[in-house]
Amino acid sequence: MAVKILMERTVAADKQDQLLELLKELRARAVLQPGYISGETLTSVDKPGMHLVISTWHSLRDWKAWENHPQRLEFLNKIERLLTEPSKTSIFIEPWASLPEGI
Repeated sequence: MAVKILMERTVAADKQDQLLELLKELRARAVLQPGYISGETLTSVDKPGMHLVISTWHSLRDWKAWENHPQRLEFLNKIERLLTEPSKTSIFIEPWASLPEGI
């Protein structure tokens, strides 16, 4: 069962280019991870500096492996320093799907 990960990040106008470059590099590494299906980055029309990253993974287990991967954590540290507020991550599944126990 696929899961979608939504990450909201907000930066000041002068930091947007830096954020987008880091997100592009991070995605280039994510596509190599087991279970990665797709991803996209969107910029808010009505909330300046707000960016939404949506990634799709084959399973929550695949996402969790990447979420805690040292390479991702290194990029996350750089990204967090640019933000004006803490990032927000949400995990979604189809409403009729159920997660395996222990995940």
